Amino acid sequence: MPAAGKGPPPVTRTSPEQAARVLAILEKTYPDAECALHFSSPWQLLVATILSAQCTDQRVNQVTADLFRTYPGPREMAEAELQDLEEAIRPTGFFRNKAKNLLGCAAAVVGEHGGEVPRSMGELTALPGVGRKTANVVLGTAFGIPGLVVDTHVKRLSRRLGWTQQTDPEKIETELCELLPRNRWTRAGHLLIHHGRALCKAPTPVCSQCPVLDLCPRQGVTKSK
Repeated sequence: MPAAGKGPPPVTRTSPEQAARVLAILEKTYPDAECALHFSSPWQLLVATILSAQCTDQRVNQVTADLFRTYPGPREMAEAELQDLEEAIRPTGFFRNKAKNLLGCAAAVVGEHGGEVPRSMGELTALPGVGRKTANVVLGTAFGIPGLVVDTHVKRLSRRLGWTQQTDPEKIETELCELLPRNRWTRAGHLLIHHGRALCKAPTPVCSQCPVLDLCPRQGVTKSK
């Protein structure tokens, strides 16, 4: 048993002011941070984001280059044959489930929204294959409506930074939205994702090169370079 009075160090939550300082530094470090998916319409961003589940953005961009030439909009995709669509997106993984969701999503966008991607969280998450993460990508990047994406990078970094203690993505989103100004939600997601890919990696972050090391409690980090 641990000695009396001993135990794990207390977990601290950061302040809005400290979070703002972190974002300011990351903004200078990654001024070009933005969505890495290629698209020319809200529909194409929605499709690319659905395909990005368990797949790299680079691979998705390779697949959608041809996919969007064949099915540029929801009406064309809604008329696609399931097997043809499965083959077209096979390299993204989980292609059968993704193809089924894309067909259902296209049919819903055409049949229920006149071929236009809806602009609200409730309407987006009612579409097949669309969760809050995908909806927030579309809202923030395609429509400029603040949305805080919680992907694997944002989840990892927000816990290491002491911005949240939650593990459920929706609860993390709620706490981050309370911590950060609404007009910074979309940008915060881009910055955290880029920092997670560049330095604050799983399982071992490169803390020696981190521009926000002095502001980071490194909660949950046991090893670092």
